[in-house]
Amino acid sequence: MYSQGKRLHGKAFTLICHARADGCSRLGISVHGKIRGAVKRNRIKRIIRESYRLHRDIYPANADIVFAVRPDFDLPSPFFVSQAVALVARRDATP
Repeated sequence: MYSQGKRLHGKAFTLICHARADGCSRLGISVHGKIRGAVKRNRIKRIIRESYRLHRDIYPANADIVFAVRPDFDLPSPFFVSQAVALVARRDATP
């Protein structure tokens, strides 16, 4: 997945897309351990999952999608994350 997927880089995270043959899509979220505190890491994951759910129509239907959050990512507002998710996906998230 990481070696074969198409990468799109944003300020907060890298989006990795890889095509699937079976027609279903999966979401993965990778938050670096350098982001201290499990509460903070879990909040970032919740915000990204919710943003993905709201913008699901932007992403391809038959792809594995991984959000790799950058280690220097600080917890912004959910609105910022939602806008960043949509912006990165609109730049061509086709695998």
